[in-house]
Amino acid sequence: MTDEYTFIYLYLFFGACFGFATYSKRHLFSEGPRKELSSDKTSLLEGRVFWVMVCTFLWPIMVITRINTAWVLFKRKKQSQK
Repeated sequence: MTDEYTFIYLYLFFGACFGFATYSKRHLFSEGPRKELSSDKTSLLEGRVFWVMVCTFLWPIMVITRINTAWVLFKRKKQSQK
């Protein structure tokens, strides 16, 4: 039974670790690279729990989103240097 579910457990474990590791940089995984000052203020536990839950199941999408944000930031930096 453990061999059948090993990949699922690893996927979920990696996603949870990814969520804990990226919580402080979660603004870089959104539609833009800026933190929203007007966002709802939640307690640290509620925000972290929600972020880890989302990342646990959707971490591949979050990685792709971060790559896109990094590309946008790179292009902005390159344009500002001209």
